[in-house]
Amino acid sequence: MELLLHYIWKHRILPLHELRTTGGLPVEIIDPGLHNRNAGPDFFNAKIKIGGTLWVGNVEIHERSADWFLHGHDHDAAYNNVVLHVASVIDADVVTADGSRPPQMQLEVPPHIMQNYRRLLAADRYPPCRDTVLNLPSLAVHSWMSALAAERLSDKCDAIKQRVKTAGGSWENAFFATIARSFGFGVNSEAFEQWATQLPLMQVGHHRDDPFQVEALFLGYAGLLDADAMNERQRAAATQDPYFNRLRSEWTYLAHKFSLAAMSRQTWRFLRLRPQNFPYIRLSQLATLYCSRRADLSAVAACKTLDDVRRTLQSEVSDYWRTHYTFGNESRPSSKHLSASSIDILIINAVVPMLHAYGCHRQDEQLIERAAEFLETLPPEDNTHIRLWQECGLRADNAADTQAIIQLHTRYCERRNCLRCRFGYYSMKK
Repeated sequence: MELLLHYIWKHRILPLHELRTTGGLPVEIIDPGLHNRNAGPDFFNAKIKIGGTLWVGNVEIHERSADWFLHGHDHDAAYNNVVLHVASVIDADVVTADGSRPPQMQLEVPPHIMQNYRRLLAADRYPPCRDTVLNLPSLAVHSWMSALAAERLSDKCDAIKQRVKTAGGSWENAFFATIARSFGFGVNSEAFEQWATQLPLMQVGHHRDDPFQVEALFLGYAGLLDADAMNERQRAAATQDPYFNRLRSEWTYLAHKFSLAAMSRQTWRFLRLRPQNFPYIRLSQLATLYCSRRADLSAVAACKTLDDVRRTLQSEVSDYWRTHYTFGNESRPSSKHLSASSIDILIINAVVPMLHAYGCHRQDEQLIERAAEFLETLPPEDNTHIRLWQECGLRADNAADTQAIIQLHTRYCERRNCLRCRFGYYSMKK
């Protein structure tokens, strides 16, 4: 209920009758203020005329006015500048830490807003606002899609900045963690990022001219050479495989040399994965890319065109994995190279946000513009949610459009966060 009150206050969906304080003074809302989602009053710097006097200050909103005391605002100096307290139910007088008594106003959620909100939450089809979106003007749709794409890129850049901080300021290491996360292709993304963040790249770099040693370090540090953590069938096949035993022996030596402790094998997911997405295959591809130095930020930043990036990120497995998906089980020979669609996903999820974040860090407009150009040139992604939104009239002509739809799904629809969504706003006010 309180979120709904915030919503109708922010968007001025107010009763048609004159608003008055509990003391009978007329209230005119000139500016509802800036919505604050952090600690402190709900709206900053509102402009409100009360009884003919203009007040500029903060507004606090509760479902019941007694919540003022429940939340401890009467002892918090941050609420001394509240010029109006709004509640759906007035059941107590309020007082600030400095002893003043801000005026109160009762505000109820209009019935049609409540009805529309409940309808959105209860809808059993996706998306719940389908009928509304189908009838929206194209300008309203395009405006929100542009904002969503920018929001998703910003979220990814924030994650990169955190990786830079974790890496002690190293943008190269942060890029390696970013591209490694993308090699997880959703299912193993968290495991890949954990692995890449903890992997001692300085020590690994000493062996970069030996792909076998790098693969031993990659697989060993990931815990995938730990025979004791395998089930009986896997262990029997692996321990009889000469390549597995060579890798394990090399990992044991390097782990002792650098005092390394492997991750848990249980971190990785194999169930319901296509064999080409098994961590063995992806780590071997990443090892090949790493040894070629084409996974360096400097190499990607030097690419001028999208085709340059695609060529740079081309990678395939080592010889052993051409005929295997798991240790000890031979398969039909294949190169198992990164597919064109997989490379495009790496560009969308790793290269574009890194170029944007690094460009902002270096104040390099060319990198920033290049990131935007790549995103708008790449073909649209394809998944169930994208297709469902396209049925609602959301065109997806490129990757920027599909990134907007993914942001819409993950940050709004999936969380039922309709009150912060522009499509939700149009649905609510019908």
